[in-house]
Amino acid sequence: MNQPTAIVFGVGSVRGVGGAVCRRFAREGYHVIATGRTLSKIEEVVAQITASGIGSAEAIRTDVTDEAQVIAAFDRAMNPGPGREPADVIVSNAGNNALIDFTKLTAAQFEDFWRVGCYSGFLVGREAARRLVPLGRGTVIFTGASGSLRGKPGFAHFAAAKAGLRMIAQSMAREYGPRGIHVAHIVIDGGILGDRLQGAYPQMIEHLGPEGLLEYDAIAENYWMLHRQPKSAWTQELDLRPFKENW
Repeated sequence: MNQPTAIVFGVGSVRGVGGAVCRRFAREGYHVIATGRTLSKIEEVVAQITASGIGSAEAIRTDVTDEAQVIAAFDRAMNPGPGREPADVIVSNAGNNALIDFTKLTAAQFEDFWRVGCYSGFLVGREAARRLVPLGRGTVIFTGASGSLRGKPGFAHFAAAKAGLRMIAQSMAREYGPRGIHVAHIVIDGGILGDRLQGAYPQMIEHLGPEGLLEYDAIAENYWMLHRQPKSAWTQELDLRPFKENW
């Protein structure tokens, strides 16, 4: 049997959701293509996978807001080399966040958050549909957030982008589910105990403690679960939060 392939867009630190998803699929024998804007970070994810012997991986530097770069990454994913199947798992994990007073939010900032949080999902989703429909199978997973469902003070830019991404996922699921493509959206409701939060809000980690935050490997477990779901009981939207999270 040929080796299956997965591609994960928006991979950052090894201690983050993207890196954890790469490791989880590699552990199941997948060849994983890790894409992200920072080459050193995705190369570290790939090195961790290959050094541990849990699977195979490669890094492709990709700006998910650049159409040509996304298409090029898909070209590689659908032609991953001898002994490998075209990618049947596509993960759109790009995102950024910051607290910004609405009256101080610039048009350029709003557009930047939209491009990363929503437009990138459109590019990845469109290419996934183009490549997977002829195969009649595959899984496309979008990473959402609390902002996908509600807007909070200081996060209008983030919520607008993530809510738009959620609608892309819903529309794709309704259109391509009947054609054998499982499209799912995961709401990450809470802080993630990883490098990004540690660097930006260390006081939040101290305040909530490990049990008040999501663990990235636990999150990745759900991505694998969604991919393995039987067609008779597909999940379109899944929300994940720590048991202590207020909701």
